[in-house]
Formats: sequence, C-alpha cells, structure tokens
Amino acid sequence: MGKKWPYKGLIAVLLVVLAIAGCSSGAEKSSEAKMPNETEAAPKPQSEGVTLTALLDNNATFPYSKDWPIWKWIKEKTGVTLNVQTPSGKLSDTLNLVMASGNLPDLMYMSSRRDSNKYGDQGALENILDHVDQMPNLKKWMEQYPEEAKAALSADGKMYMFPNQGFGETNRMIWLYREDIFKKHGLAVPTTYEELHQVLKKLKELYPDSYPLSMRFGQIPDEMMANLTTNFGSGTDVYYNFDEKKWKFGPTEDHYKAMVGMWHTFYKEGLIPPDFLSIQTKQWQDVMSTGQSFITIDYISRVDFFNNAMRKDNPEYSLQFMAPPAGLAGMKPENPYFHYLEGGLTVASTSKHKDDIMKYMDFFYSEEGRTLSSWGKDGETYTEENGQKKFKPEFTDVTEMRKETGLQTSGTYTWIDYNAHLSLFSPDLKKAYEEAAKYDPPAMQPKPAFTDAENEVLSVTGQAVKKYREESFSKFVLGTRSLGEWNKYVEEINGLGVQKLIDTYDAALKRVEQAKLETK
Repeated sequence: MGKKWPYKGLIAVLLVVLAIAGCSSGAEKSSEAKMPNETEAAPKPQSEGVTLTALLDNNATFPYSKDWPIWKWIKEKTGVTLNVQTPSGKLSDTLNLVMASGNLPDLMYMSSRRDSNKYGDQGALENILDHVDQMPNLKKWMEQYPEEAKAALSADGKMYMFPNQGFGETNRMIWLYREDIFKKHGLAVPTTYEELHQVLKKLKELYPDSYPLSMRFGQIPDEMMANLTTNFGSGTDVYYNFDEKKWKFGPTEDHYKAMVGMWHTFYKEGLIPPDFLSIQTKQWQDVMSTGQSFITIDYISRVDFFNNAMRKDNPEYSLQFMAPPAGLAGMKPENPYFHYLEGGLTVASTSKHKDDIMKYMDFFYSEEGRTLSSWGKDGETYTEENGQKKFKPEFTDVTEMRKETGLQTSGTYTWIDYNAHLSLFSPDLKKAYEEAAKYDPPAMQPKPAFTDAENEVLSVTGQAVKKYREESFSKFVLGTRSLGEWNKYVEEINGLGVQKLIDTYDAALKRVEQAKLETK
C-alpha cells in the first residue's frame, strides 16, 4: 500500500505507543534491533492445548466445515482449537441475540467496524491496544501498515477489532470491455468520456438492438455511483478531497453535474438500457453474455467469471480490463478505492482466556502465520521452488481451493499474501490486477470512527440527503427533471443538512488526528 494519507499525527502517536509497548520486557527490547518488517517467531504449541469458543460468519459459497484441514494446521502451530458456532441466518441478527444473552464466545467475527465499535463502546469487547505488549508480531505489523492499524480504531482511540491487510484486493472494481468486438471492428479503447460516447454510438450503429454500456446498478448502486463520480473527480456523498485537504460534498459540484449530464445523454441516445437503474445481477449477466452489451463496470474477478464460461461455446469471447475513462479532458483517470476489508475478529471482554487469545491472534501477524493463512501447509497444499510458492496441481480454482481447505474463510486469517490468489488466476485476470493498480487514487478515503451522536446525524440527516440525491440523479438522467434546474436542486439538497454532514466528518477526523492512544 504505502500511500500518503491525512493521519500523520496519529501515525506518530501509534508508533510512540508501540515503542513504549516494546519496552515492557527485556525480550521485547532486544527485538527492536530487527528490521521494521520482521516479525517474531510463531508461538510454540502449548502442551495441553487451549480451546476457545468462536462465532464465525458462514459463506454460502464455502460453508463452514469442522473438517477443514486449516483447523488442524492452526492447532499444530498454536495449540489452539476453536469451538465454532455459525449464524443460522444473518450474522448481525445472531450477534444481537448473543449480546442480549450476555453469554459471549471468546472470539466473534463482525462484518463491520461500526458494529465492533458499537459493542466495544457498550463494554462487550476488549480493547486490543491494552494487550499490545503481549503481541510483538502485531506491534511490528502496525508499524508496517499504519493505515490499516488506524482504520481499526474507534472514536475514542481504542481497537476493538483485529486489523487486516491483503484480502481486500478481492474488492477491486474496474471497467471492462469486449476486446474481441473492439478488434473485430477496429475500435479504439476510449480514454475519456467523450471518446466513450463516440465508441458507444459506433457500437450502437453496428449492433442496433444492443445497449453498448450496461452495469448492475440496481444490485450495487453505491459502488456504481462511486465509479462514476471518481471518473469525474468528485464524490458520491461527503468525500475527502486530497488536493484541497478537506471534506466536500460531491453531488453539488460542477464535475458531478457534468457526470449526470453525460449519463443523461447515454440514456437519451439508447446507449444504456432504459431500465439501467434497476438492473440486477442476473439481468446484467445475461446482456453481457449474449452480445447485447460490450462495456461494463464490476469486480475485477468478472474477467475470469465471464471468459471461463463463455469461451466454452465462443472461443473468441474476451472480456478484458479497460482503463477508467477520464470524465473531462485533463482529468486523471482513476478507479475508486474499494480494495479494503471491513470485517474482522473481536474479543469478548468477558472471556477468561484473554492472554491465550492475544497469543493466538499474534500468530496471524507473523510471516509464518501469513503463509499458513494464505497458502496452507508446505507439501500438502503448496510447494516452494527457488523461493517461489505455488499451489499443488490439484488446486486450479480459488473458490474450490477455499471450499476444500478452509483457507481464507472467516476466522482463519488477518494478514494475507494475495499472491496466493493471483497464482490461481488466468493470465487475463493477472494482467488486469497489474493494470488496475496503475489507476488507484492517491489514498483510501479516510474512514474515521464516529460517536453515537455523530452516527445519529449520519443515520437521520445522512439518509435523508442520500435519498434525495438518488431520486434527483434518477430524474436528471431519465429527463423527468431538466438540468436547467440544477441550481434549485443544489439549494434543495443543501437545505436537508449537507453542511451538518460535512461538519460531522470533519469533527470525527480531527478527533482521530488529535487522539492520544494509551496502553496499559
């Protein structure tokens, strides 16, 4: 990662805290002589072993299994066995029931930091920073990945969720295009929205029954809006402008207006489906696989998703990475920064095994823990030649590998070597990852933790503003409201409390920047 971000003061504080924690014992003092990215040796298995209770999430694609070999490998390295409970329905509903019962598992997976901060503030979760002196690997990891460490903090500077790094790469979103169709007709790949407009019109001429550009807007509207606004150097909602070093509100900016105008043109000229705002995943998959659309936006893994399926009947089918078009001339082409992960493990404040838990979790921040979490066990799932790891020949697909081994499933990782996933991708998808990184924004959008009062503002005022923004975007694009009324729209949405939202984000970020972290 290694990107610049607006938390320099806090990073300094974090490093001071970690340095203090590192002086808590003679053994840890000596470790300071190592390089910053080195980690302690993995903890030795305990002779009698430890059993911890855990509530973990369950994914329908690779449902939890107590027979996964990952559990055996983890026990071999740490001496720890997890007695796992999974939710029968939504994880959030199960968490609410567990919290109400007061009978908390030792470890609990939570899908968002907002949940962990909420339960932590209520006293249900342990502050991990109180135990940093017990976790030399985590301490060094936080020095190496200050952004991720910072993102795990609550509004009052505590850490209720173990931070993570690496796995968020699965969340990258990119532009994609039918390379085979472009080559067949000698079409140039567009670099700006104006060029995009021209190539869409040409495709419409060549394929009159098509809608050359489509996306599953109805399924993931927030993600789609983020892609569109990023192309125009703006934001979907309140966003941090790194050039001006302040929070701004995208949907009232001139660049946002230009984006809306362009999409109105696409709609009016039949270049996007008439129901593009409500298209769900199945509809979108159908149009992309039947030659009705040729350009789209979605998660990067769709390269293999479509190519592997479509080439069985159409060997020429080729969906490839497309550089994001710049909204206006002179703008820097960028994709939104989605490659981070919100979820993670938390520790119950009522647990009687806190020392064991901290020692156990520290393993996952060691190089040995990272390798185990990413690749599995040497000789069983992967081999290493000339310093290069590769999965054994029987593993050819990431999803099947995870389903069979339990690797990279809930509760089995914090720090991932994403090269493990890349090694099983097709050459097309590997190339897409290499290219996509060239169009990352300067940094991830700041994600300050909010107080209860601030969350109330975001829930009430924020939702009202978002609803009006979504309704207005639809009206402007579909033409039921003229862009000639833009100034009136700006006045109306500002009247719903836009400045209050900006002030809320600003206060939260300043509080985080000025926070003084303490460990016991």
